[in-house]
Amino acid sequence: MTDTVQQTAPARLREKGRILSPSEIERTLVRLAHQVVERNHGGANLGLVGIKRRGVPLAKRLAVLIEQIEKQPVDVGALDIEFYRDDLSTHDVRPVVHPAEIGFDVTGRNIILVDDVLYTGRTTRAALDALFHHGRPNRVQLLVLIDRGHRELPVEAGFVGRVVQTSRQEIIEVKLREIDGEEQVLIVERVPDDVAPAGA
Repeated sequence: MTDTVQQTAPARLREKGRILSPSEIERTLVRLAHQVVERNHGGANLGLVGIKRRGVPLAKRLAVLIEQIEKQPVDVGALDIEFYRDDLSTHDVRPVVHPAEIGFDVTGRNIILVDDVLYTGRTTRAALDALFHHGRPNRVQLLVLIDRGHRELPVEAGFVGRVVQTSRQEIIEVKLREIDGEEQVLIVERVPDDVAPAGA
């Protein structure tokens, strides 16, 4: 799940650099699709579940790539997880799972859970809890486009597109054509409004 910006004071975002271009995203997904097929001995028992929002188009693209490799269809579903701030207790950001749109039976399947960014691990934990409410998979593996570190839970991805070292002040922005109308991965940082832009 692309980093959710929680702000207590006005701030703007300043781009620091581009991590992946459109062609690099495409090549990364091709590589990940081949890794998934290899480690799962084919695609016969696979099911892909994307975490909304951007994990879903990534899962759909991966399914197409795997279908091209294995010459057989791959089931794709979705989990909808949002975050809210509980200011009455922990002053922390917590995931909320909405009704699932998985659309196929996960029991006995090798499930690839797909997300755009792996950060604290809370989204993944919420997704796993939701997934097991719908059945008991044979195996669950996590695939992410970007791993930015700063884990708060013992969660690791089995398939990673790119590992990016970040500070907690930095944000990873994944932009996909299906949602954003453009294709790239950026690293940006929050800048208080009272800081003048460079060159001003």
